[in-house]
Amino acid sequence: MALIHPQKPLEQPFTNDPQASYTLPSRFYTDADIYKQEKAAIFWKSWVYVGHASQLQQQGDYLTASLHGQEVLVMRDQAGELGAFFNVCPHRGHQLLEGCGNTRVIVCPYHAWCFDQQGTFLRGRNLQDLKQFCEPEFNLKTVKLELFLGFVFVNLDPNAPAMTQVYAGLADEIKYYVPKIDEVEHQYHADYSVAANWKLLMDNFLECYHCQPAHKDFVDLVDMPSYKTKAHDYYSSHISHQPSNSNSNAYKVEGDQTFGYAAWFVWPNLTIWVMPGDANISMLQMHPDGLAQCHETLDWHGIGKQLNQASQDAITYLDEVLQPEDIGLCESVQKGLSSLAYNQGRFVVDDQRSHLSEHGVHHFQELVINALN
Repeated sequence: MALIHPQKPLEQPFTNDPQASYTLPSRFYTDADIYKQEKAAIFWKSWVYVGHASQLQQQGDYLTASLHGQEVLVMRDQAGELGAFFNVCPHRGHQLLEGCGNTRVIVCPYHAWCFDQQGTFLRGRNLQDLKQFCEPEFNLKTVKLELFLGFVFVNLDPNAPAMTQVYAGLADEIKYYVPKIDEVEHQYHADYSVAANWKLLMDNFLECYHCQPAHKDFVDLVDMPSYKTKAHDYYSSHISHQPSNSNSNAYKVEGDQTFGYAAWFVWPNLTIWVMPGDANISMLQMHPDGLAQCHETLDWHGIGKQLNQASQDAITYLDEVLQPEDIGLCESVQKGLSSLAYNQGRFVVDDQRSHLSEHGVHHFQELVINALN
């Protein structure tokens, strides 16, 4: 447990009422014990996005992912079905596959044990004299997998309830704002390294109180008075219902979007974005990479395999303007959380739950507390 300096302000209560509550104490972002607890309490029992079905179109296509230290592989088998497995050889524990690609047979790089595309043990060298060797015992261990609107999610908890139950209503919301969701394909990927705890990046996404002073081009693009945040059990929606400024300083909007901007937080570490312009949907995900370090990934999806100019302009804005702005904010807050003068703040929440209200942050932080308890 981290030591609390006597000069650090005493902790004030986090309550169910966001208008009366203090924020999470700084130790939730700086305490190594809490970071360790989050592995099993949050990431090893939640649905986590790992890719899109368009990245796994052919038999033998695979991708790999890391869930807070647990390595997973997803593969399309001979029958065309997707399956997920722990990415570890049952012989001596070596990682089986890296990155993404295509393979007819999974072969461990260490001792060349082989498995088929359904994770079944096929063969290993020099096993003929082993006593009571049971081949099925050495099949790859499966991981729960679901397709959600074409996106691939995995859950390390074999008893996890279905995504349609956990995130009831989310699929219908997304389909309303992306009516061509069944046609999108993966088009672009980017990685970002952020010197901040993953929860700070989630906090930052979940309010637009900071948008006016910190994101001049975003508030020129999106109609902020119509921007509303609505919290559900395990997700929240963040939507501007009025048309965006087609000639904003962010980028020139070209396409058939009529609602402006839509985004969702999906517990625990995923944000979904629908930017003004041509049909698109992107996944910006915050992967814990250390107590005060986060690996952020951006996956952009649109119609067709190649980006059109309208989507490229939107991505350029995200990649070169909005992301650096948010990363700078979060890295500064991470430093501030170690200050002896700071421990907690207050949620700014109004009765109207306007675009300036921070009730979305309160919702996320309450989920964190409930999971760790």
